[in-house]
Amino acid sequence: MNTEWRYFRRLLIAAGVVFLCYVAWSVADLLPLVFAAVLLSVLMAGFARVIQSRLSVGHGSALAIVVSALIVVVGAFGWLFGAELAGQLGEVFRRAPDALNALGSQFGYDDAAARMRDELSSTPSSGLLSRAASIGYSFVGGILDILLVLIAAVYLAADPNVYRAGLVLLFPRAQHDRIQDAMNVTAAALRLWFLGQLVSMVLVGFASGFAFWLIGLPSPIGLGLIAGLTNFVPMIGPVVGALPALLLSFTQGGSAVIWTGLAILIIQQLEGNLITPMVQRRAVQVPPALILFAIAGFGLLFGWPGIILAVPLAVTCMVLVQKLWVRQTLGGQTSVPGERDAAA
Repeated sequence: MNTEWRYFRRLLIAAGVVFLCYVAWSVADLLPLVFAAVLLSVLMAGFARVIQSRLSVGHGSALAIVVSALIVVVGAFGWLFGAELAGQLGEVFRRAPDALNALGSQFGYDDAAARMRDELSSTPSSGLLSRAASIGYSFVGGILDILLVLIAAVYLAADPNVYRAGLVLLFPRAQHDRIQDAMNVTAAALRLWFLGQLVSMVLVGFASGFAFWLIGLPSPIGLGLIAGLTNFVPMIGPVVGALPALLLSFTQGGSAVIWTGLAILIIQQLEGNLITPMVQRRAVQVPPALILFAIAGFGLLFGWPGIILAVPLAVTCMVLVQKLWVRQTLGGQTSVPGERDAAA
């Protein structure tokens, strides 16, 4: 009887695992949004904890201060620089056809923008309409996804212990303390990673905008903002962020192309060899090969959201593997990012 029960129990566990994998695959598009909300809630809760310790207020009041401060900062930035930034970004897109023509002429393709328009116009109108509709739906869906992430992050940050306790209950009672500690360390590591990445993005954005202004490129603030934001994704982001500046430099002549390429190369070398190592002394250091495989793997699983969130996902996996498997299961000696800050 015991043997039959053990077999039936194992069969139920196997069926449950298969069912959970099927459910996870079915809602794969939702998983990056869940992780983004968790990541944002961790950052909000971290800032709220700092305010709570400095001002001696409750967690709810501290979180309200954080959310209000974010709204004020974003609103003030939009009021002070919104019109100028929108104008410069619009100028970037307006000049894109001229830049494309200038780039094409360097390789013997005259009027490259017109040729591209002809290719698009040769597509059946129904195809163009369906493509335009899909772009519209994607834009609206992206706005709704962002709102969902923001609202969910506030709820998660408002009372994180409720959600952590619910997740811990899914594991055996003997593992509750172990899982709780792993989540605390992971949250601390994500906060350290984000702060380090934020410093790098701001420095790259300011340096790029200033360099493009010195070179004389149009819309240097917009180009600097693009360079800073795309630097959120290592390896791929800097390349994508450099393309608009390089493209516009072709409209300014040969010397502008050379100076723009040289400025981008110098800034990226400084970011990779000076800024990032200095920041990672206090932040989380992720091996470059792991970043590359994370971008490829999570990109295949989740598409563009997976590429954007690849590094924080890699940080999460790295911390959990080092703490739960290497140290606590195998008994290996290894340092775990965020452990010291979680214990503080």
